[in-house]
Amino acid sequence: MSTRSHKSLLKTAAQDTAVPVHVCVIMDGNGRWAAGRGLPRVEGHRRGAEAVREVIKEAARLGVEYLTLFGFSSENWKRPTGEVTELMGLLHLYLRKELAELHKQGVRFSVIGERARLPQDVQKLIVAAEQRTQGNTGLNLVIALSYGGRAEILGAARALAEKVKAGELDPAAITENMLESHLETADIPDPDLLIRTSGEQRLSNFLLWQCAYTEFVFTETLWPDFTAQNFRDAIDQYRSRERRYGAIGV
Repeated sequence: MSTRSHKSLLKTAAQDTAVPVHVCVIMDGNGRWAAGRGLPRVEGHRRGAEAVREVIKEAARLGVEYLTLFGFSSENWKRPTGEVTELMGLLHLYLRKELAELHKQGVRFSVIGERARLPQDVQKLIVAAEQRTQGNTGLNLVIALSYGGRAEILGAARALAEKVKAGELDPAAITENMLESHLETADIPDPDLLIRTSGEQRLSNFLLWQCAYTEFVFTETLWPDFTAQNFRDAIDQYRSRERRYGAIGV
């Protein structure tokens, strides 16, 4: 059993009903929000950025320690070139505009995913944001960009295979904890709660390993319309549940 999983199993019932330590969000519905208003898809993404700002503030206010947002998947590269270019432009603008405010709030910023595929200017802004906020002790904000869960697990498996090939590791000695240590989220606790907006009910290749015992909340609300109150409602749903981790409930 992995260290993180073991720690999760040792939680008391009181802790399980508290505010989740780690919340992750699949921010879905930007395009549909725009289409429903006769607007270009990019307008949905712009409005979605406002929802991001509100949820970050609410998560910090509630005492959530980690907030992971699915910003751009590895599959999103298949979208029309124009839309991808606009998304990268918005990402560049967001990083430039929001960094000072995030730093002021004590937020620690980090990115997971294949950042080498991102534009060079965006990569530089990410590094600058991570370096500037690395000493902050408030909310840990993790943005998944060019991220895919299967690719992440594959990368960890390959790293372990290289060690086996070099004679540094016995295959029989490989544990869950060892594989987790090669994931991009090695220093991040597994999510307690996953929220997905827009009515879709699937993981879409997001944190596949990490969400083994995560509680899911699905909402019909499109991401640009998602508010601090919606976030609190999802937290309340989480707090009403009994997390058993495969054991028998009390």
